[in-house]
Amino acid sequence: MSKPLSDHEKRKQISVRGIAGLGDVVEIKKSFNRHLHFTLVKDRNVATPRDYYFALAHTVRDHLVGRWIRTQQYYYEKDPKRIHYLSLEFYMGRTLQNTMINLGLQNACDEAIYQLGLDLEELEEIEEDAGLGNGGLGRLAACFLDSMASLGLAAYGYGIRYEFGIFNQKITNGWQIEEADDWLRYGNPWEKARPEYMLPVHFYGRVEHTHEGPKWVDTQVVLAMPYDTPVPGYKNNTVNTMRLWSAKAPNDFNLQEFNVGDYIQAVLDRNLAENISRVLYPNDNFFEGKELRLKQEYFVVAATLQDIIRRFKSSKFGCRDPVRTSFETFPEKVAIQLNDTHPALAIPELMRILVDIERLDWEKAWEITTKTCAYTNHTVLPEALERWPVYMFEKLLPRHLQIVYEINRQHLDRVAALYPGDSDRLRRMSLIEEGDPKRINMAHLCVVGSHAVNGVARIHSDIVKTTVFKDFCDIEPEKFQNKTNGITPRRWLLLCNPGLADIIAEKIGDDFLTDLFQLKKLSDFVDDEMFIRDVAKVKQENKLKFAAYLENEYKVKINPESIFDIQVKRIHEYKRQLLNCLHVITLYNRIKKEPNKKFVPRTVMIGGKAAPGYHMAKMIIKLFTSVGEVVNHDPVVGDRLKVIFLENYRVSLAEKVIPAADLSEQISTAGTEASGTGNMKFMLNGALTIGTMDGANVEMAEEAGEENLFIFGMRVEDVEAMDKKGYNAKEYYERLPELKQVMDQISTGFFSPKEPGLFKDIVNMLMNHDRFKVFADYEAYISCQEKVNELYRNPKEWTKKVIRNIAASGKFSSDRTIAEYAREIWGVEPSDVKIPPPNEPRE
Repeated sequence: MSKPLSDHEKRKQISVRGIAGLGDVVEIKKSFNRHLHFTLVKDRNVATPRDYYFALAHTVRDHLVGRWIRTQQYYYEKDPKRIHYLSLEFYMGRTLQNTMINLGLQNACDEAIYQLGLDLEELEEIEEDAGLGNGGLGRLAACFLDSMASLGLAAYGYGIRYEFGIFNQKITNGWQIEEADDWLRYGNPWEKARPEYMLPVHFYGRVEHTHEGPKWVDTQVVLAMPYDTPVPGYKNNTVNTMRLWSAKAPNDFNLQEFNVGDYIQAVLDRNLAENISRVLYPNDNFFEGKELRLKQEYFVVAATLQDIIRRFKSSKFGCRDPVRTSFETFPEKVAIQLNDTHPALAIPELMRILVDIERLDWEKAWEITTKTCAYTNHTVLPEALERWPVYMFEKLLPRHLQIVYEINRQHLDRVAALYPGDSDRLRRMSLIEEGDPKRINMAHLCVVGSHAVNGVARIHSDIVKTTVFKDFCDIEPEKFQNKTNGITPRRWLLLCNPGLADIIAEKIGDDFLTDLFQLKKLSDFVDDEMFIRDVAKVKQENKLKFAAYLENEYKVKINPESIFDIQVKRIHEYKRQLLNCLHVITLYNRIKKEPNKKFVPRTVMIGGKAAPGYHMAKMIIKLFTSVGEVVNHDPVVGDRLKVIFLENYRVSLAEKVIPAADLSEQISTAGTEASGTGNMKFMLNGALTIGTMDGANVEMAEEAGEENLFIFGMRVEDVEAMDKKGYNAKEYYERLPELKQVMDQISTGFFSPKEPGLFKDIVNMLMNHDRFKVFADYEAYISCQEKVNELYRNPKEWTKKVIRNIAASGKFSSDRTIAEYAREIWGVEPSDVKIPPPNEPRE
């Protein structure tokens, strides 16, 4: 038998990663050595692995720069409508490998690095994740940037350059401990500071009424410094820009008249201004009404709008005027997409600029604003909706408060004209919620101030129209749309699962990477013995590789023959990691009850971060790790059941775990998960889904056939019926002996013998006030998991279902999602024009 191929040899055979041309390899080696030399000449004479990583990053970056400049030049010449995606989160992960792939350089770099006696994968592991997001919303923004560039849209991502991203999670004695994510410690080779575009942002102050209209005066100024990161499209020579703002104190900060004499303190106080971009708020699907967060939201919006207007005024546009003076054409040239309500202040801020500074009349300004802005809703959970206290607004943004009041006055006048005497409707639809304190409902502001409002999966968009925004939909139904989320197949297939990408390309060519619907062609191979074997083999290799990674990192040994049963996402009650937990304990009890029975072996893995202030989420982690302590050390169980908490789940870990999964857990209570995108990643990477009819699971089942997913549990209608009738957890506890046993074990300290009452809060919640009805779906979930075991016993039938799922996952490309936004919201056409590369003369 020939000796097994090295990782490098294996990678060389993967055709979809580009050809390693001899010229390219020589060029890359030369460039690498040059960068390494100049790095080292400066201070040291011994290179560390990190030096090698930076040398490679700079080498790859050199290939981007020419295309980046040329793309921006091309936009200046052609003056297309520009798309501005505003988000407080961009969960980008690592950049090196994605850039090599999109530039078609991966195999050339691999070969060059190999010839220099280094290993590419080892260098890739040195890069820090850019963790500027919490979860789905921030990762969606990152996938969207990739797709917008790959579809040739003139698009810009705008956000905040947080000095500290999502915290690093350590698990100590089964508890989550947070550590600051100092991701910029060694520098970031992918960003370019642009001090020449620095802009002022104003806070506080007061409004003066002058004969020329209102003036916002006596403000405090913070400067917004832009940092640009290139966003390459897939092999189309387009390179767009993500511009992230960093807060800087002006040089006269706190040195004005009132502070005379305390120069030292004044300079130290610069930190106060610069704290605005210090840290990402670590809440997912939860609103925390802190002043610093409101400052962050206004900071990104104010800097971005100035930037957009500067670009609009100075762009070349077929008339001789050196500056655009009229805003008539603004909505024809500018689209602003609000990623949730976090950048909602764009609406009053654009109004302020148009009315107070550009001196447009209110009606014209409002027409321009609504035609320009569009809003994406990401959740229907009431605790996640942003409702800012009026007093905070009044202090921080006094002029914006006046503008919001005027928007509300005119809005309520329109409603009152349509529904005379319906004061209850006026109260429900107002942007201002009466109470103590009075609050501004940012979702209502977004709906009123946008020409399009969309949900992120069909079921979610329907819920939005029939519940949260029903009153608004009654008046303007044409405003409401659906845009089912998607994921980029470049990162989430080609990058993370090259083995699978390669066997797919062997069968159907590699066009699927830019047109994922082509995966439908795999349906022809569902019964192809060779293909079935190849798909199973790739999955097995991925499982072995991940098992080796776990053994390396966490010293845990797992059985690679077992079902890899995986639930990775933020820890939240609505996502029901507890239901998964109850299943694990049930499985354990069944093994203990009949130790000699044949069980299908499982490795159950849960990963995800809990918001630092979310007590219940932290208890859920502690429960799961405590169950693991018992299960993993019980000799009776052996390797039939292992329970592993995946520490510090993040983009780069997702890229390792998802390709290795057999079973994807998507088990939120129906009607609570807006879409989910992890579900799509698992489907594309050859896992089967166990899930409820919630979010995009509904459309996944529609695409693949419900019989090819493990669907269980209540539908939205059942949940609504139960809410009417009243959910009684005790009824299930009394009726289901296995559930009763599990709950009794948790509450009597079977999993916490040193502290029997440790999990009383979880037990109390589940028994007495569980908003997400875990027990109501327990029985259906357990029996559905038995069907999973049954199918896994038949590897060939299992793999056929896997192939049907992959073949049906084409809809869930973010390219499809973005093409829909482009045509139906932004009014632009995706383009497959390939900008000529930097080495070719322009026409």
